[in-house]
Amino acid sequence: MSSSGDDLFTRDDHIFENKELLEINHLPEEGRIVGRDDEIADLANAVNPAIFGQSPSNLLIYGKTGTGKSLCAKHISERLVRVAKEEGVTAEFAYVDCAQDNTETQAVQTIAYSMNNSEATDIKIPDKGLSTSTYYKRLWQVLDSQYGVVLIILDEVDKLDDDDILMQLSRAGEAGKLTDCKIGVIGISNKIKYKDRMDERVKSSLCEREFVFPPYDANQLRDIMQARSDAFKDGVLEPSVIPRAAALAAREHGDARKAIDILRYAGEIAQSNSSETVREEFVVQARERAETDRFRELIRGSTPHSRYVLQALAVLSLNETDEDGFRTTRIFDVYEEICRQEGSDTLSLRRVRDLLKEHAFLDIIEQSRQSGGSAEGSYTEHQLLEDPDVVQKVLVETVESE
Repeated sequence: MSSSGDDLFTRDDHIFENKELLEINHLPEEGRIVGRDDEIADLANAVNPAIFGQSPSNLLIYGKTGTGKSLCAKHISERLVRVAKEEGVTAEFAYVDCAQDNTETQAVQTIAYSMNNSEATDIKIPDKGLSTSTYYKRLWQVLDSQYGVVLIILDEVDKLDDDDILMQLSRAGEAGKLTDCKIGVIGISNKIKYKDRMDERVKSSLCEREFVFPPYDANQLRDIMQARSDAFKDGVLEPSVIPRAAALAAREHGDARKAIDILRYAGEIAQSNSSETVREEFVVQARERAETDRFRELIRGSTPHSRYVLQALAVLSLNETDEDGFRTTRIFDVYEEICRQEGSDTLSLRRVRDLLKEHAFLDIIEQSRQSGGSAEGSYTEHQLLEDPDVVQKVLVETVESE
């Protein structure tokens, strides 16, 4: 006999008061943005001309995941729109997740659609079916007819297939595409070396101002979590929970997202255990869950062979714990064995080397050049930056779910 619907759901939440405060995509109130006062002031200074209807600087913001880049960029953009209105300037901003909209056409369609008030402009921006050049023409019409200034945030800009949209946006004014609207671009990347891959013409126009967001330290992470602690019911959090979560996150990544994830997961574990309080022991379990989810997100959408290469490095890391790194040829040997077990043809050594470079770009592994002396010459070693147990677990889960 099955339970009735009423028995399946818990009506009383004795742990969380407002769980939304612990969601990653939640944009906190101004007072909840902790540890980024200097960065917010610098960004505000760079876009300040926009409140008077003048061109804001184009910005490139670097920093590891969870260092507040997107949060601060959105916050500054919202503030700018508000203050510009007080000065009689019509301003707006668009946000593009380039991990999702990674082609030029997808990105320009997203911008045009989000900025367009079709009742005012009588312009239609369909999801698909138009050429890239037509989407651009409609975007310029939308911007010129409605706004004095716009900011366009391109988050994870390194995920774009090419630099074409950066060229178009950063040079729209001087190319005569826009006559009445001023445009500023804010590119955000987790990759410090991203600029090295840019076309030189884009680099000169886009990188007017560059900012690096450092990882948070344990004190900042503690303050960030404390500012969101009213997500929980009064008296539910034991005193040691936030300091422990902050210490774990600071030691590994300085990642505020991960710290907040750990806090949320700890609360969920308390719920599932019917505990009256969130205890320190739940933080350790939550950290393992957060680490697994973080790595799962990193490899989301990766190809089977990309995962086989990672699995080979994880196998070596687990079996030879005294080794700091492994040569490409050793990884390739294990990769070939994994392919045989999976009944798959192997890729070339050169292609495997490229896949390892891609993982290094995502900060999943670290590469270092080693000298083997006159007899061997130099070679590359690869080291997992993720916990090999976590890597192995997620990769196995991924295969089983396919």
